[in-house]
Amino acid sequence: MSIFKSKNTVSSDIFGRLLKSDALFIDREAMRPTYMPGALLHRGKEINDLASVLVVALRGETPSNVFIYGKTGTGKTAVTKFVGKELLKKGKETDKNINFVYINCEIVDTQYRLLQNITNHFINEWSERIPFTGWPTDEVYAKLKQLVDKDGGVTVIILDEVDKLKGDEALYNLSRINNYLEKAKISMVGISNDLKFTEFLDPRVKSSLGEENMIFPPYDAGELQDILKQRVDIALKPGSIDDDVVPLCSALAAQEHGDARRALDLLRISAELAERSESPKITKRFVRLAQNKIEIDRIIEVARTLPTQSKQILLAILLQEKHDNKTGGTGVITTGEAYEIYKGLCKKTRTDALTQRRVADLISELDMLGIITARVISKGRYGRTREIKMSSSSNDIMNILKEDEVFKELTNYKIRGQTRLI
Repeated sequence: MSIFKSKNTVSSDIFGRLLKSDALFIDREAMRPTYMPGALLHRGKEINDLASVLVVALRGETPSNVFIYGKTGTGKTAVTKFVGKELLKKGKETDKNINFVYINCEIVDTQYRLLQNITNHFINEWSERIPFTGWPTDEVYAKLKQLVDKDGGVTVIILDEVDKLKGDEALYNLSRINNYLEKAKISMVGISNDLKFTEFLDPRVKSSLGEENMIFPPYDAGELQDILKQRVDIALKPGSIDDDVVPLCSALAAQEHGDARRALDLLRISAELAERSESPKITKRFVRLAQNKIEIDRIIEVARTLPTQSKQILLAILLQEKHDNKTGGTGVITTGEAYEIYKGLCKKTRTDALTQRRVADLISELDMLGIITARVISKGRYGRTREIKMSSSSNDIMNILKEDEVFKELTNYKIRGQTRLI
C-alpha cells in the first residue's frame, strides 16, 4: 500500500525542525523591559537623587518617604529596583540591617493584601505565613508591627503603581507605623504615572506622608537609541540587525512620549518576527510589521476587557457606522446618535441605561484608550457635541464583542428610520 502525503502534512517532530533553524537571539530575556542591565543609561541624576534620600538607612536613620512620578517607560521602576539592590548590597558590606520590599499595587490593591504581603516578607516558615484572606485587617497590621520591630533595622517599602491602591487607609497606616515602632524604622517609595495622584488623597494621609517628590522626564530619541544599542549587544548575535533598525524603533517610541518599554517591545517583536521568517537579519520591514502587531494586539486586549456598559456603547457606535455605510451616511457619529442606540441595546439586555452625561464620559474613555476618536465640535446655537469615528478595525472590534454570547445576539440589532441627531 502506498501512502501519499499532503502538502499540508507537518512532520511530527515540529520542534526539532524549528530548533535547527538559526536563532537571532543570544539572550532573549535581555530584550524584555523587566531585565536589569548592569548599568542604567541616562538615569544617573535620578539614581543619585534617590540614593541620597535612602542613604540615611545605612546610618540606621529613617529615610524620607519619596513619591516618584513620570510617564510609562521612563525608568521609574528600574531605577528604584537598581537603587534598592545597591542599598541591600552596601547594607551587607557594612553589616547594617536593611530590608527592601517591592509591591506592585496593580496586583496587590487592597489594604489587607498589602499588609499581608509586607508582613510575609518577615516570615520564613511557610506554615506561619498570613493567608490570602481571612484575618481581620487590624490583626495583620499588629503582626506587621510586631515582626518589623523584632527584626529591627530599616525597611524600605516600594509601592509601584501606588495610585491603584483602593482607599487611603493603607497609606495612612503605613505612614504612621513609625510612631508604634521602638527598634525598627520604615519608609515608603511610591511610584505613579499620575502626577496629580496625591492631590486626591485624604488631607490626613498627605500630612502624615510628608513626601519628597521626584519627576522622571521621558527619554528622547537619542537616549532611547543608546538603551536599545545596549540591549542589542547583550541580546542579539553580532551582525543580525541592520543599522537603521535601532534608530527607527527609537524614533517611533520617542513619538509616544519617550517610552523605553515601547521601544524594547518593538525591537524584540521585530527580532522575533525576523527569526520566525528565517531571515538572517532584522530589517526595517520587520519593525513596521511589529508596530502593526503591537497596536492591533493592544486594541484587541483593551476591547476584550472593557466593562459591559462600555462594550454596549462601543457596539452602538459600530452599529451606527454599519448603518451609515449601508445608507450612504457621512460616517461621522454624534454622541446623541450613539446614546439612542445604546438605550435600545439596554432594553434588549434588560440592563439599566446610564445617563447621557455618563455615557459621554465613557466615550471619552474609549477615545483615551485609542479605540475611537471623539472630537468636540460646536453646533452654534444648538450647543456642542462630539463627532465619533472608529480609529481601529471595526471588524476586529465587532469580532471581539461577538465572543460574548450576549453581544453576539446584539450585533444583529437593526436601526430603523433613525434621524440624525445633534
